[in-house]
Amino acid sequence: MLREAYSLALIMFLGLSSALFADQITLKNGDRLTGTVVKSDGKTLVLHTEFAGDVTLQYAAITQITTEQELHISTSNKKTVVGPVTTSDGKIEVATRTAGTVEVPAGNVVLIRNDAEQIAYDKSLHPGLLHGWNGGANVGFSLARGNSDTENLALAFNAVHPTLNDKITIHASSIYTTNQLATPSTVASLVEAGIRYDRNINPRLFGFVGADFTTNALQDLDLRGVYEAGLGVHAIKSDNTTLDFLAGLNYTHETYSNGPPVAPATIPATYTSYGVTNKFAALTLGEELMHKLGKSTVVVEKLYFYPDLSDTGEYRGTFDFGTVTKISKWLGWQNQFGEIYVSNPPETAKKNDVIFTTGLNFSFTH
Repeated sequence: MLREAYSLALIMFLGLSSALFADQITLKNGDRLTGTVVKSDGKTLVLHTEFAGDVTLQYAAITQITTEQELHISTSNKKTVVGPVTTSDGKIEVATRTAGTVEVPAGNVVLIRNDAEQIAYDKSLHPGLLHGWNGGANVGFSLARGNSDTENLALAFNAVHPTLNDKITIHASSIYTTNQLATPSTVASLVEAGIRYDRNINPRLFGFVGADFTTNALQDLDLRGVYEAGLGVHAIKSDNTTLDFLAGLNYTHETYSNGPPVAPATIPATYTSYGVTNKFAALTLGEELMHKLGKSTVVVEKLYFYPDLSDTGEYRGTFDFGTVTKISKWLGWQNQFGEIYVSNPPETAKKNDVIFTTGLNFSFTH
C-alpha cells in the first residue's frame, strides 16, 4: 500500500514539474496552453505541445507569454535580446544574462525563435557548400507507334544555393527526339547547361558572373559557350514575387561544323560540309521573374537578349516560361515553353526553335 502511494505521488510530482517548467500561453478568451514556444513572425506563434504537436496561434490573440527556456527576440530596430520571457502591461520582459531585464514593446517584436530555430536560422545564413541546396528535376517522355514511330525524352535539372549575401545557380536541360519510321534519324537533340554566381552589393544591387553552354542539332550547332559578367537589380524582392533586371558583357565562342552537306555554285557540283566558328563580344540584357500563385504553383519567366558588339546587325535571344504545381511535398507537375532565336544560323537551319515540354517535377532540399 505504501509503495503504491509513493508511486502515485511520484507520478503527480513529475506531471506537476513538467507543467511548471513548460512555456505557457494565455489567450484573450482565457484559455491557457502549455508546451514549448518554437517561433513567431509577429503574426502567428508556433507552440509545440506534448499531445497535439505543433499548434499555430494568432499572435494578436495572445495576452501573456511565460517561458522557462531562453528565446531570441528580434525587434523592429534590428536588435536581438535573449533570455526567458514574461509579458506585462503590453510589454515583453526578457531576463538577459548580461543586461538584466530588458523591456520590449509587444508591437516592436518582429521575430521570436527558440535555441533550435535560431541555430537552424544561423546555419541557413552561412551554409557550407554541400548544404543549403534546393531545386528539382523534370522528366517528360512520349512514345508514338503505328503510323509513326517516334520517341521523345525531356530532362531538366535546377539547383540553387542561396545564402544571406550570395547565390549559386546551376541548371541543365536536354531534349532528345528520334524517328524510327523508314530511315531512323534524330529529329531533335538540344542540350543546355550553365552556372551563375550572384553577390549582393547592397539590398537592391548585385553583381554576377556565369557561363552557359548549348549544343543544338536543330540549328547544326556543335557547341556555344557564353562567358558573362555584369550587374543586376532586384526590382521586386518578396516572399511571393522576385523580379530582377540584368545587364553586362559576354564573350561568345560558337562552332557550327556538323551540318548537312551543301552544294556551292560550281560545275560540276561538289558537296562540302558547312563549318564556321564565331568568336565575338556581346551584351547580356535580361530579366527574370518568379511568382507564387497560391500555395501550390510557381511561375518562372526569363527573357534574354544578346546583341553582337562587333556586328550590330546580328543578335541572339531566348525566352522561357514555365510553371510547377505541387502534388505533394516532393512531387509536382511542370510545363515549360521556350524559344531560341539566332539571327545568323547556318544556311540550312531556321532562325528560331520553339520547344514545349510537360511532365513530372521532383523537388529536393539539402
